[in-house]
Amino acid sequence: MTATQTATQTIEIKESPAPFLGRAMPRVEDAALLTGVARYADDLPVKPGTLHAAILRSPHAHADLLGIDTAAALGVPGVAAVVTGADAKRLASAFLVGIRAPMEHWCLAIDRVRHVGEPVAVVLADSRYQAEDALDRIGVRYRPLPPVTSIAQALDEGSELLHPAVGSNLVNSRSFRYGDPDAAFARAARTVSVEVEYPRNSCTPMECFVVLADYDAAEDSYEVLSNFSGPFAVHPVMARALNVPGSRLRLKTPPHSGGSFGNKQAVFPYVVLMGLCARVAGRPVKWVEDRLEHLMAATSATARRMRIEAAVEPDGRVLALRMEQTEDCGAYLRAPEPASLYRNHGNLTGAYDIPNLTVTNRIVVTNKTPTGLNRGFGGGQLYYGLERLMNRVAVELGLDPLDVIRRNLVAADAMPYRTASGGTLDSGDYRATLEQAVREGALDAMKARRDALRAEGGLYGIGYAAVVEPSISNMGYITTVLTAGERRKAGPKNGAQATASVAVDPTGGVSVTVASAPQGQGHRTVLAQVVADVFGLRFEDIRVNTDLDTGKDAWSIASGNYSSRFAGAVAGAAQLAATRLRGRMAALVAGQLNCRAEDVRFAGGRVFSDANPDNGLSFSRVAAAGHWSPGMLPDGQEAALRETVFWTPEPLKAPTDADHINSSACYGFIFDFCGVEIDRTTGALRIDRYVTMHDAGRLLNPLLVEGQILGGFAHAVGTALYEEYAYGEDGRFLSGTFAEYLVPTACEVPVPVILHRESPSPVTPLGAKGVGEGNCMSTPVCLANAVADALSAVSVDEVPSLPITPAKLAALIHPPEPPRPSPAGGARETPPPPITTPGGRGLTGEGSREVPATPEQVWAILLDPKELAALLPGCEALDLVGPNAYRAEVVVGIGPVRGRYTAEVALSDLDPPNALTLTGSGTSALGSGSGTGHVTLERTATGTRVIYRYGASVGGKVAAVGGRMLDSASRLLIGQFFEKLVARAGGAASAKPPSLLARLLRLLGIAR
Repeated sequence: MTATQTATQTIEIKESPAPFLGRAMPRVEDAALLTGVARYADDLPVKPGTLHAAILRSPHAHADLLGIDTAAALGVPGVAAVVTGADAKRLASAFLVGIRAPMEHWCLAIDRVRHVGEPVAVVLADSRYQAEDALDRIGVRYRPLPPVTSIAQALDEGSELLHPAVGSNLVNSRSFRYGDPDAAFARAARTVSVEVEYPRNSCTPMECFVVLADYDAAEDSYEVLSNFSGPFAVHPVMARALNVPGSRLRLKTPPHSGGSFGNKQAVFPYVVLMGLCARVAGRPVKWVEDRLEHLMAATSATARRMRIEAAVEPDGRVLALRMEQTEDCGAYLRAPEPASLYRNHGNLTGAYDIPNLTVTNRIVVTNKTPTGLNRGFGGGQLYYGLERLMNRVAVELGLDPLDVIRRNLVAADAMPYRTASGGTLDSGDYRATLEQAVREGALDAMKARRDALRAEGGLYGIGYAAVVEPSISNMGYITTVLTAGERRKAGPKNGAQATASVAVDPTGGVSVTVASAPQGQGHRTVLAQVVADVFGLRFEDIRVNTDLDTGKDAWSIASGNYSSRFAGAVAGAAQLAATRLRGRMAALVAGQLNCRAEDVRFAGGRVFSDANPDNGLSFSRVAAAGHWSPGMLPDGQEAALRETVFWTPEPLKAPTDADHINSSACYGFIFDFCGVEIDRTTGALRIDRYVTMHDAGRLLNPLLVEGQILGGFAHAVGTALYEEYAYGEDGRFLSGTFAEYLVPTACEVPVPVILHRESPSPVTPLGAKGVGEGNCMSTPVCLANAVADALSAVSVDEVPSLPITPAKLAALIHPPEPPRPSPAGGARETPPPPITTPGGRGLTGEGSREVPATPEQVWAILLDPKELAALLPGCEALDLVGPNAYRAEVVVGIGPVRGRYTAEVALSDLDPPNALTLTGSGTSALGSGSGTGHVTLERTATGTRVIYRYGASVGGKVAAVGGRMLDSASRLLIGQFFEKLVARAGGAASAKPPSLLARLLRLLGIAR
């Protein structure tokens, strides 16, 4: 902050008691949300002639793209165009990559697909229904390649290369050294280390991606409305990919957005894709993402493998750290990655005074969805390793974990404290904050409860976490991935520019515009509080506009809603803009009030002299002067109509040649502790009590702060205990619905005890710091440390990988079960049917049905192509292509997924009329599947018992809908097969139709 800005802040605090700031005021946004009149992107009107888009996505994790046939899709009524990678290559460019590596990422696959769900083609039609139907008609030829599905596999030199031009799946590696870590390790009493893996997860906003795009051929320009959240540093990336200068990409945001939590930065490839589609079709285009698409292919947090080692003294004091961080960024290093790895580079040592540090950062690519910003991005990964290490130090040295934290915290008199890697912790008394939390959060009572439950044989543990929460990211921190020489060549990058405009109208109304698109944080409420205080007006006198239009509004590449920058940067910029406008109004009216400009006061809707409060004018009259009487203004003074401020924190500099970087403007402090109870039998975990203490600087609206903390805590509970991106061994995505990707509800999330301590930041205009992401950083590891403490009671020295599920805990608590005994008499069990394809979603089943026909009659039906076609559910055509070999066209619907499959079916192991094996495989736009079924016919008194066993594996969209739905669907399809077989065999007349209840139970997979 400059000296002038510091002085302005001091005067403001002195002159105005701030009756609104600091008050717990309800959000003004809620009326629109609760009455259903909020306007989200999908609610907004579209231009005449707008086409609707549906995206064909890859069912393979890794495959060469050999060809695409769109002719049949173009023949579907209502289809206007089909866009493929050939169009992208002709009219667009690859996206910029944040590292120096020859890897390309396009808005559509060009010659290879690298993750399940990667866009391959787009159908544009008069309706979304027509577009979806046409997807089935696109023929795509793939040549599957071996997938890379883990960090370990990516580091294996023998793994298949995702980007052959790079020459490795390790696409970047940098090592950093700060202080003298080798000397510290040499003199340390001992070393303690941990190795952890942090998995992928996401934040699943209620509203998925929406893009409305139009192309103006006359101007060669694009206009796009999207619920993109920023950072707008990717605006140049989008413009470059569309082959236009930034001025020809007009990006607008809707009035409301249904959540983001960082995820909606990842809509930008689709902004480019739909812009391309609008250009190809010559008409506006609208695309609305569905939930399956979002889970499968939108974005996720990075997975990280971390090995961290500490040089420690006998009392637990940490002298130095060695870190190895390997980041899985998915199939492509998509902007702004590697943000997740480098955002916390300035605070790698957390809240601790550790002067010596060495760190190696590696980035690998895998055949999974590209990663991006996700609430607390990079913080949860870093602190999961660091705080597990601090807990481990305590365990190995036989110390109280809380004492280890106390001894290592940065002291209050060291503030502002410069970390080993260059961060500047700006303010706070961490030790006093910890002691306040211990006292007010009743830690002693929690310890007593642990002792009592353990005495009864229960498993109860207490965990701790102490972290700093960075906010207002330095735009230059990502360039730390480059060497000093590469940075000099590219030019310095730093700062965190925030933008706000404040204007007065002829009636005295005040409007505020900011370049930050809210997703539920309460921007309008807080900004009205800020500006009302500056002008001495009523809260309701301030109108706040958070829509953004890059063609008209003030913005910068740092604009956007991310990295906890609103309270500190955006609200601060609004305060500065309002203060400057007030100063100009004071200068204009001072002559009329016969006083100096600095003696003019604004309060109660009036403007008056401090020396003579009765000598004043209404605020509206002063505001109107510049509009109605500009000719009456004093010489040399402009009308006070509008003020725009671009503000950036002074401490944010570019990385030094020694790789020191203050990666964020300010740093809050969080100290959490919790108690968890684990059921010895089932492994079920219950959060008994959770206490979270926050020092987020000055609290602008405590009610909204509490909401942000509760939301972050809920997300963190999901990360720690429930949410998991599941993949098969072949890279198939397996958690595409909320039946599989378990998002906690209010029933699973306890209400934490929230405590506060305020240490205003000297960096931001209002003294505020970030608060909305912190628990996503602190809570997962706090819960993991509590689990470690609970399991120590049964001598288990291990914590399951996240998410910590009951099954994982039960496996640690109980010894392995003995093998299943052989059946009586020594008879061999029938082996389960084989799963013909590794990975993917496996399905198995067995059963039997009575058919009122002889085995010979049933056998004849099964080997007759016409009869077999009539039996197969959804079969539209079945052609004999060889001895007992068929090609079938089958339409199958499973839950929200419906598609046309081309299947190859063969009968083998024929033992007429007793047994046969049915083998099949199929492909479609939805994915692939294969399986084997064994059928045995046994003669009975009334006909034939058909005994079947099957095993199958499916991938793509079908696998992603989840095992529960697939199991039910497979049973339903088999039931339909046998119902038709019974009818064909002549038993339809005697068979009683199933009741409505029976059909419902069968549909749900509860009965057969």
